[in-house]
Amino acid sequence: MKRACMLALAAVTAWAADPQPGPVPLSLKRAIEIATSKEGNTNLQLAGEAVRQAQSRSAETRASLLPDVESSFTERSQTENLAALGLHSIVFPIPGFQLPTLVGPFTTMDARITGQQSVFDFSSIRRFQASKAGVAAAKSDVDGTAEQVAAQVARAYLAAVKADTDVETAQANVDLSQALLNQSENEKAAGTGTGIEVTRARVQLANDRQHLVEVRNTRRAAHLRLLRAMNARLDTQLQLTDKLRYEPVDAVTLEQAQAQALKERPDYKAQQERERNAGFSASATKLERLPSVAAFADYGSIGTGIDNALPTRTYGISVKVPIFDGARRDARRAESASEYRAEKLRTADLKEQIQLDVRLALDSLASAEEEVKVAQEGLALSENELAQARRRYDAGVATGVEVTDAQTRLERARDNQTAALYNHGVARIDLAQSMGRVRSVVQ
Repeated sequence: MKRACMLALAAVTAWAADPQPGPVPLSLKRAIEIATSKEGNTNLQLAGEAVRQAQSRSAETRASLLPDVESSFTERSQTENLAALGLHSIVFPIPGFQLPTLVGPFTTMDARITGQQSVFDFSSIRRFQASKAGVAAAKSDVDGTAEQVAAQVARAYLAAVKADTDVETAQANVDLSQALLNQSENEKAAGTGTGIEVTRARVQLANDRQHLVEVRNTRRAAHLRLLRAMNARLDTQLQLTDKLRYEPVDAVTLEQAQAQALKERPDYKAQQERERNAGFSASATKLERLPSVAAFADYGSIGTGIDNALPTRTYGISVKVPIFDGARRDARRAESASEYRAEKLRTADLKEQIQLDVRLALDSLASAEEEVKVAQEGLALSENELAQARRRYDAGVATGVEVTDAQTRLERARDNQTAALYNHGVARIDLAQSMGRVRSVVQ
């Protein structure tokens, strides 16, 4: 796995450099490796940043449970108005003595270390547990994004392969039309054919050439979409090494597929973690009703200067008991409880959606497999029909119309087979994505 990631990263680095002189060989497995690497799809990079943000929030929440230690050094020069402090009205028993109104200036120096430690605060503990659940949800989101990216790239790759196949089929149709045109011209030259048959063959050749131009443009667009999904240079020339082919899928029952999906789908795991996060947050808000206990202390030296500073200290225990805060805590409790219920609803809804995804994917796969069988049978019959029509035309017992009709049906059969194989490939991807196994299936 490590070697595969290194190869994928090397490919991305190479593609980020100068354009390649020739087509780059690319398999479906390699395309997904590149897209899901660190320098791959943008959505996956954003999901990684979300994990780092969640980890930072968790570290910030954990800080409320750890000691808070600070140091300070203060030196100030000041004057005081004793009259403003109410000291001017004090009568002293010493005749003629009176407090001055203004005292100072004098200097005060204070160097001190202070510390505080939470001793008992269940609300902070619950918030820290909620933050850890948030980190787990973010990590599951990364896996879920990787699955989505893999499925997106797989579909884009299949579309590009289908476009390549369409070009090959269109070229084969052009070659066939050219051969039939040559055959009709030879028949006319031999006196056994007519001009209308030559014209009809030329019209068919022109139509096939136009279709070839269209599918070539479609292929260029499909390759560009694949490069964009991989976050690769758009001027890279690709040579897709995988071809459209029928790959049977291991039989799986609906119950097995649904159980596998609920076990492995990263988005479902992420939603369960978000539900846990909301549950811890709601519990933390409830626990704000309980008293909290904290220890505090400070130690330092204070005086008018360093030479006469004396050490002083303070330590103690602080107990806070919530009594009334204008019903703000009650509002937060109601809000957090509502958020928890909302996450539970989302979890249940996602579970139902996963079951629906699996059902639809299995139905699509069964339909696609049947479509492939029918398309293969139709292609074999169409090839046989065209061969018989050409032999009949050579023998002079059939006209060129019969050959042209057989040719048209063969072209349609080829397109049907390409579409059937493509649909089957997409159905395989849909089933793998519904079960959370796109990357493992491709590997």
